[in-house]
Amino acid sequence: MRLVYPAVFTEEDGCYIVEFPDLEGCQTFADTLDEALEYAEEALTGYLLTLLEAEEIPAKPTEIKKVNPQDGFVSLISANISSYRETKAVKKTLTIPTWLNNMAVDRGINFSEALKEALIGKIGISK
Repeated sequence: MRLVYPAVFTEEDGCYIVEFPDLEGCQTFADTLDEALEYAEEALTGYLLTLLEAEEIPAKPTEIKKVNPQDGFVSLISANISSYRETKAVKKTLTIPTWLNNMAVDRGINFSEALKEALIGKIGISK
């Protein structure tokens, strides 16, 4: 699952400060711009994992063109949390109408994948 958020980068006293306007308290800093980009991804990933593990839904990211920094610039930062997040499968039992089951089986639909995609869409996060 990849989530992308805008980050505001400002330079102050030779240091880059990075803040995510949609995620209160999600911030980092570094001595160089390269480090700031790296640390921003780490900060975003850790922040989002903490929210998801607490079963909280992260705020939707603001469109980059709507973020207006006072100073500095805005960049999109990506967090691929799939590689960090627990991926252990959980077995669920569900009931669907026979006609729907038969149509899905005839079309070779993977029930687990279909349910996972539907839940991700319903929750409002992207893979």
